[in-house]
Amino acid sequence: MPASTPETPPEPPDELAEGFLKFLNAERRCSPRTLSLYETALRQFRGWRSPFKGWDQFTADDFRAFLFDLMKQERARSTIRLQFAALRSFFKWLTRRRGWKHNPLMDVQLPKMEKKLPVVFTVAQIDELLSLPLKTPKDKQAPVWGPERDAAILELFYSTGVRLSELVGINVEDIDVISEVVRVFGKGRKERLCPLGGPALAAIQRYRQKAGVHQGPLFISKVRRRMTVVAVGDVVKKYWRQSGLAVHMTPHKFRHSFATHLLNNGADLRSVQALLGHASLSTTQIYTHVSTQRMKEVYDSAHPRA
Repeated sequence: MPASTPETPPEPPDELAEGFLKFLNAERRCSPRTLSLYETALRQFRGWRSPFKGWDQFTADDFRAFLFDLMKQERARSTIRLQFAALRSFFKWLTRRRGWKHNPLMDVQLPKMEKKLPVVFTVAQIDELLSLPLKTPKDKQAPVWGPERDAAILELFYSTGVRLSELVGINVEDIDVISEVVRVFGKGRKERLCPLGGPALAAIQRYRQKAGVHQGPLFISKVRRRMTVVAVGDVVKKYWRQSGLAVHMTPHKFRHSFATHLLNNGADLRSVQALLGHASLSTTQIYTHVSTQRMKEVYDSAHPRA
């Protein structure tokens, strides 16, 4: 009989990390995705510095060494910055709520983000994509109202620029047909009202009538439960594949296109910031660079002396 291998002892509870995550959930009202990302970031750092002797044992040099290891692994800068955002928030909480005297991460400089312009689709490309659900033969396993639901999902993405998680969380009572707005809850459960365009509102009404959706979640699965983030993402992926677009379409690229098309047609930056639910205007300003880049491309291709 083979000798049994000793079991790995369970990781001891991290009361400080657990307290921080409870704070994020109860007071900051962070999304489940954010909580999961932050928990993973803290756990990965503990695993890197093994054996773990306590958060009060770390210095700025420890975090610089961790940063160096991540960069050697050729992790994306966005991933590294997200990991350190969790660690910084954690140590900020320790100093403000637990009375710690020093935050070692204040002395750690992170690599700058690569400046990549978001991918934006043309109005014609968006129009073609939005028309596909009602032109595509219904899948055999899909409900009879499936095409209307898919059309409403795509229309709502482009009409409002909402995030994927925000769209999934919309309930029927969040749609105000009279005022033509939808209430969404963004990051930190911040509430905002987004105007609904006529085509989107009409698509939602057609779907609700055919599916008999009168209360609860707006977008439901064939078993009449709230659609998941993955399921809605699959809807977008399905019609992107049928569209023939060379560039991969995602729910967030609807958001990029929404913002850029508004700015291209004269919307002011503050209004677009409010519509997107951005806390900082600097986050919205990336779309002005996209608009300027498109303007330069048109100039270079059209002007005789470009």
